[in-house]
Amino acid sequence: MMISLKADIAIVGAGLVGLAAAVALNNAGYEVIIIDARDPTQEKIDAEKEPWDNRIYAISPQNAAWLKELEVWQLLDTKRIGKMREMEIWGDDVLAPLTLSAEDANVDVMGFIIEGHALLKALLQRIEELSIPTFFQKTCLNINKFKEKSATIVSLSSRESIECKLLLAADGANSWVRQQLEVPIQKKSYDQVGIVANFKVSKPHSDIARQWFAKDIENKNSILALLPLPENQISIVWSVSNEFGEHLLNLPEDVFTQEVAKAGAYCLGNLQLITAPASFSLSLQKSAKLIHDGVIFIGDASHQVHPMAGQGMNIGFRDVIDLVKTLENKQAFQSINDPHLLRSYERERKADIAQMVFVTDGLYKLFESQGNIFKKIRNQGLSLTNNAAIKKLLVTHAISL
Repeated sequence: MMISLKADIAIVGAGLVGLAAAVALNNAGYEVIIIDARDPTQEKIDAEKEPWDNRIYAISPQNAAWLKELEVWQLLDTKRIGKMREMEIWGDDVLAPLTLSAEDANVDVMGFIIEGHALLKALLQRIEELSIPTFFQKTCLNINKFKEKSATIVSLSSRESIECKLLLAADGANSWVRQQLEVPIQKKSYDQVGIVANFKVSKPHSDIARQWFAKDIENKNSILALLPLPENQISIVWSVSNEFGEHLLNLPEDVFTQEVAKAGAYCLGNLQLITAPASFSLSLQKSAKLIHDGVIFIGDASHQVHPMAGQGMNIGFRDVIDLVKTLENKQAFQSINDPHLLRSYERERKADIAQMVFVTDGLYKLFESQGNIFKKIRNQGLSLTNNAAIKKLLVTHAISL
């Protein structure tokens, strides 16, 4: 016997964006249900066995303030949150970096560095406090549309079905919802992996995030980011070619550590590895549609960008912020799945996503180019940007993301 349940909004995917959407939409007054084939509470337990999580996210001050409004930020351990007060960006042939400082925009910080499992734990705690129904370890079987009801019904492996007015697909880059609805994606592989690891350092990082655009031993693009963690520790994201990435991951830990120190110009002295390196494939990906007949794609189900700007999670959170704002501004006669209403949301998000794709993909192409003219342009560009007015503009934009 099939058990039928109803909600205003069902969310498929209990990652960080999906959970944050559940909290935000609940706070906006909607009945929300969240579904995931996994059990994220077990992922949290597994992650806590390590001293630090390899999954590190840069969160903008604006999104940190939003998480505080959701009463999630207050649940984080402040002793484990890194702060970015400055950024240094090095080209492949410059004598001095482009330096951006929070002081350029008269603010305290440019962003926060947070462990993935810590944010997951806080969001799950908030979900529990709000008594939001969760269907974890429940596999979605199919999606049916009922136009006469203006509803979507999701059938689960547990012989339950959920009827909702709005369905959010927050189920990642390989979104099951997107595949079920046969919504195509535009995808470009960078033929790179992002290597992540955490280290103790012998020199103070001074709350400075550092990034190097360079070439690896095969003369291919290499982007190394050193992100400040508390207690003189750092997290790295090193974007390298697939081949060089495989080489690095097969090195003994001490040799790998030396390679990282060398790529970072030994700026933080001796490094001591505290969590084993891991990797993930890098690609540019956009869903051909952000909305589809009462379904909205958010987070990685909607878009993936190169991690060089550290904005992946921020864009996902802005998907949720803009959706809530759209629903708050709807007319009294409009349903939450009204096509005109959802198209206004889509227009808003497309512009934001397109801007981030332009920045990240454009920078990648510029630093990937081998010709001397491109080398001159990119390095002169970094030098010219070291102008007080331009730096203030860049910092102001970065903290507002």
